[in-house]
Amino acid sequence: MSVKFKAVPRKNPQDMTAPEKFYAKAIADGEIDLDHLALMISDQNTVTEADCYAVLISLEKNIITELGQGRIVKLGRLGTFQVGLSSEGFATSDEVTNNAIVKTRINFRPGKRMRSFLKDILFKKES
Repeated sequence: MSVKFKAVPRKNPQDMTAPEKFYAKAIADGEIDLDHLALMISDQNTVTEADCYAVLISLEKNIITELGQGRIVKLGRLGTFQVGLSSEGFATSDEVTNNAIVKTRINFRPGKRMRSFLKDILFKKES
């Protein structure tokens, strides 16, 4: 099992006249959806596919609800979800308002097992 990658050219955004350099970029080898995940999980235990699907949908809904309350969502060994943001800078804290926020995101910090997976992953250059 390995992850495919390819070499892609990129310009230097700080010096557009500089020659392009090539960088490795991971290539997805298909995708898997929630339905298929539910089927895989049900095949690995005694829970039905429909029950697995219902739990996964509920998990998504509850993660969104808890993130919306400003909470960090810890999913045990899987990892942690938290809302992050970027804002403009101001001279005083009074100037920082909701309007200063320019970007929001969901940060995911993988658990120990997922992080160690990244250390052992194999890569194969696409020809």
